[in-house]
Order: sequence, then structure tokens, then C-alpha cells
Amino acid sequence: MTEAEFIAALRRLPLHPAARSLNDDTALLDAGPLVVTTDTLVEGVHFLPSDPPQDVAWKLVATNLSDLAAKGAIPEGILLNYPLRDDAWDRAFLDGIAEILAAFDTRIIGGDTVTLPPGAPRILTVTAFGSDAAAPARGGARAGDALYVTGTIGDAGAGLAIAFGEEGPPELLAAYRRPQPRLADGRILAPHVHAMMDVSDGLLIDAARMARASGLAVAIDLAAVPLSAAYRAVSGDRIAAATAGDDYQLLFAAPEEFVTDATRIGAFSSGAGLTLHDSGTPVPLPASLGYEHAPRG
Repeated sequence: MTEAEFIAALRRLPLHPAARSLNDDTALLDAGPLVVTTDTLVEGVHFLPSDPPQDVAWKLVATNLSDLAAKGAIPEGILLNYPLRDDAWDRAFLDGIAEILAAFDTRIIGGDTVTLPPGAPRILTVTAFGSDAAAPARGGARAGDALYVTGTIGDAGAGLAIAFGEEGPPELLAAYRRPQPRLADGRILAPHVHAMMDVSDGLLIDAARMARASGLAVAIDLAAVPLSAAYRAVSGDRIAAATAGDDYQLLFAAPEEFVTDATRIGAFSSGAGLTLHDSGTPVPLPASLGYEHAPRG
């Protein structure tokens, strides 16, 4: 069963209204309003066994804060579910948690601990809570809207290659290990945009998800996809950048005349599906649009 099939099956179960039909990365509770999100990192899947535990802790919390950023929320706190296994690793992980909580003025609410048997992969989960959210849904794009993205795309994917041993600048490795949730940008954008989500699994696959949730088609100009100078120095491949994932930039739909520092990379129209072009020249879709959870074996 694929991730999409599993979520489709969940939609046939009784859903709380806050779940918004499971079309979003967050749930929206009326009280507050309070935004709730959760993310899990699995060793060997979402982070490497060789990644420093401080960085794993940072990334675990940052992925959740990024979901809050996409709703324009103020972080209130987190629940941490943690598997104890190795004393030195556990203590270093706590150092990383302390760093990111201080950096983004976030607090521990509670959580749970378990003990892992020797050699078992770590499975780490955080649930984050945010308040005062404008909370634009990912499915709110309108025909005629432009598609925008903050920051640059592809740095984390290149950073992962460096973590595997390739040569490259340290800022790319940092983009993979220590993503920066765009909380300030989210606060500014959320009250004014029609739809917003973070780029976690890849620009192309996440744009396609926004279009699908909105019942629209989306066209992306690869020539417009913003790349950092560091990424250009090692690759410059826009297809690789747009499918790599882990960027945690904000992807949003707004009118074409919207004034923003973000980059306009595409447009929504009536219809369905994703199309690519390079300054007007059609480009075939790659075999994979980004990361998808799927069973092994």
C-alpha cells in the first residue's frame, strides 16, 4: 500500500472536522485557533546513522515548525516521543533540542519515552502546536493565481549528497541537516495568500499536491526555479533541485499582482495535473516528482 492509498483509506474512517479531509499537513482546532501537526523521522530513511544527533534533533523539530510556518502560526510548544538507546547519543540529541527550542522560542509540553533494543533503528516523533494562525489551506488556490516559492530550491538535496561523501560547500550540508523553518515569512504571508504549504518532499510533487487539493492544473517554469550560488557551483540541475525535497521553503498561491520577495515559478488554471516548461519550451515530467512513502519489498 502506498502513502496515497493509505491516506485514501483513512478518509473513509470517521474524521474530525479539524482534519480538513486529510488534505493538509496540519489540523485546525477552533479553540484559538490552535494548529496541530506531527512528523516522524526514521533512522536510515529520513536521516543517516552518521548524522550528528544534535542535527537530527534540530531537523525533527524544524520539520514540524515548518508546517506551522505554512499556516502562519506562532509556535506554542511540542510533544516529543523519544526512543532511548545510547547514553552519549541521547545526551547530544538533548543539546540539539535545546538549541532549536531557544532559536525559535518554543517549549516542551510533554511526550513519551521508550527503550530500544541494541541495533534497532531510531524512530523519532514530534507533535507541534501553534496559535494565532490565519491557516490558509493547501487546497485554496484559484484559477489564475500565480505559484510562488520562498528562498532557494535544491540545497538540501545537494547537502544529502555531501553527507554521503561527495565534495561540496558546508552551507549545502547545513541546509540538509539544519533546515530553517520560515516562521516569520509565514506570519506575513498567511493572511493574504489563497493556499500555502511547505516544500518537504520536493517542489514538483508538492506543487502537484496543491493543485490536486485545489481541483486545478498547475504549470511550472523550470527556468524560474530559484537556485542558490552554492547549488549552482556544484550542479545547477533544476530538475534535480525541484525533485530532491527537504527544502522547507514555503510554496503558496496568490494573485499574479501580489507583491512579495518570493519567486513566481508558475500559474494555476482550470483542469488537472502538472506541466513543466523552460521559458515556454515544454519539458517532459521526470519519472519521479519527489519523495513518496511506499512499502519495501
